[in-house]
Amino acid sequence: MWVCSSIRHPRLILRPHGPDQTPCLGHRGGPVTFVWIACFAVLGAWLRYGQNLVVQRLLGRAFPWATLSINVMGSFLIGLLSYMLVHGIPVSAALRTGVIIGGIGTYTTFSTFSLETLLLVEEGQVLRGLAYVATSLALGLGAALLGALSAPRL
Repeated sequence: MWVCSSIRHPRLILRPHGPDQTPCLGHRGGPVTFVWIACFAVLGAWLRYGQNLVVQRLLGRAFPWATLSINVMGSFLIGLLSYMLVHGIPVSAALRTGVIIGGIGTYTTFSTFSLETLLLVEEGQVLRGLAYVATSLALGLGAALLGALSAPRL
């Protein structure tokens, strides 16, 4: 039985309680874990590419809206899925690792975020670059918390 920790202790939200104490990250698995990671990595990459195309078409490229939206959505999904896969949906540690590391890890774009920030600074848009960093961090952390807090209500 999975037990949700109190919201007053958010650092415990994603910690499993019960027979399988394996957290969402750090599972040392065998070949099955690697297969799950590979399968979900493909899905994460396709989702990222599709969202990138749609957001750039809708909002343009003057500001890295596509990467920002991907990182915020990825933060929400990692909070939501981590909670659900630890506390709600009974899955193996190998599958949980595949979803989080393979799927969400491939979908999110920290390296792209870093490159786009450097490009903004290099183009002399230092304030825009700083705004991008601050917005990404605030929205990303907020989305991860919102995802984790939303999961018990689903």
